[in-house]
Amino acid sequence: MADDQSPDGRPAGPLSGVSRWLSRTARALGGPAVPDSNYDPGRHGPLVSFDGLDGHEEVDRYWLNAPYAFVSINFDPAADEHRYHVVEPSLDELEADLLNRLFEDVRGPLIYRTDVADDPERALREELRSRLVEYGVDVEPETFYRLYYYLYRSFRGYGRIDPIMHDPRVEDVSCDGAGLPIFVYHEDYTDVETNVTFDADELDDFVVQLAQRSGRHVSVSDPVVSTTLPDGSRIELALGEEVTPRGSAFTIRKYADEPFTPIDLLEYGTFSLEMLVYLWLAIEHNKSLIFAGGTAAGKTTSMNAVSMFVPPRSKVLTIEDTRELSLYHDNWLSAVTRERLDDSDITMYDLLRSALRHRPEYIVVGEVRGEEAITLFQAMNTGHTTFSTMHADSVQTVINRLENEPINVPRPMVQSLDVLCVQVLARSGDERVRRAKTLAEIEGIDQRTGELDYSNAYAWEPTEDRFTDSNSDLLDEIRRERGWSQSELLGELNDRKRFLQYLRREGIDDYRRFTAMVNKYYADSEAVMDRIDAAGVAVED
Repeated sequence: MADDQSPDGRPAGPLSGVSRWLSRTARALGGPAVPDSNYDPGRHGPLVSFDGLDGHEEVDRYWLNAPYAFVSINFDPAADEHRYHVVEPSLDELEADLLNRLFEDVRGPLIYRTDVADDPERALREELRSRLVEYGVDVEPETFYRLYYYLYRSFRGYGRIDPIMHDPRVEDVSCDGAGLPIFVYHEDYTDVETNVTFDADELDDFVVQLAQRSGRHVSVSDPVVSTTLPDGSRIELALGEEVTPRGSAFTIRKYADEPFTPIDLLEYGTFSLEMLVYLWLAIEHNKSLIFAGGTAAGKTTSMNAVSMFVPPRSKVLTIEDTRELSLYHDNWLSAVTRERLDDSDITMYDLLRSALRHRPEYIVVGEVRGEEAITLFQAMNTGHTTFSTMHADSVQTVINRLENEPINVPRPMVQSLDVLCVQVLARSGDERVRRAKTLAEIEGIDQRTGELDYSNAYAWEPTEDRFTDSNSDLLDEIRRERGWSQSELLGELNDRKRFLQYLRREGIDDYRRFTAMVNKYYADSEAVMDRIDAAGVAVED
């Protein structure tokens, strides 16, 4: 960082010698006054304030990192668009100069402290107080915690985008180049421009820091990196102007702290109750699934959610190139690919071949793109239940991608796939929604035409935003496998609908509690249904 700039990007101003003068004065005259109490918004003044944007209507405001930063969502009627305005503590010239000095003087001692990992906030506060005492600076609690915020944001947070990374309603954060506004994908307002920007040098440094934080290396000779942050967020990085002419760029797909459950999919209308019960029976009876869709259609989220229907104690092995899947399952082995500059890469194909030696009952692959698909379908043909995702917007597109370059799965092997779910990110009224467009059953190869046959068990009607169903051969196959009569199958479907409705009514959408309840159903379904009967839960129309 330049000597004339503070960590928040403000110029240090003409007071660059103030801290040195204060330090000399303190040594001559005695002790300073540094607050040793925590910030109390009731006793101290506010750290942030914002009066709104001219010509805009504020439609939402909420904390991102209380009491330091909040967001103000504003609507511009002239442009007919929203603005995502991040509000952080403002610093006067003296505070900005002090922060610039503190940034270097605090970072060194923190590196050598052994207790930083245990309590980084306390360690930073202690070092900040020590430096202020050393300088002989008399500061108010508000100033102390403004300085603390920017130091913590730089050392432990995500710099300029740290407030945005705290926003649970933001799914994606993207920077298209230096001097350009950051854009976010907000769950309520979709793609929104923010007031956050990077200059060129700062952006280059930030991209390098993101790569280092992920344990990867990015350079001019190797300018593109796709990896995962420690919190599980997926990032795509580009350094310099080698491949992105407007300068360094990045996109962060934020990782949800709590993965979605089938109850969440039901609440959001992605699937109907009947479709979830259908997938539950398919998974329990070892049917293989592929979830297809375009970018941000929610295919990985749905696959992760319905994987919570896997029976307890079944051995599950997940394979990903970036960590996204999260299961609450005792017998679960997670594997992630490794990329290096030398010849020691571990690819998804390598992990999939290794997975078969672990004798898993369920293999979940993050996404198939190439040669690993052959091994995946070989696993299907040898009795392993597999789930995976693909980029495709229809059943026929999935089949075409599987059978042609670069995947090249032979058609007789493709017919071992049981269920194909195609999801879309679409508009319903004024909202953008994620919907399961089709649940299709692969029926085999037509003897007359030689083409792969499939039928739609469920389909989404966009004009009415509802799901329709057709006769399912798969459910008949499961009924025969279990030796059920038709009435017994219908009874089982009805019980599982009531079970999911009960969990929805009780608000059991935490993935740990949801999985625990599903496991109870597997262990003693009669006892669980007796409890639901006592609660008076009936199947809703």
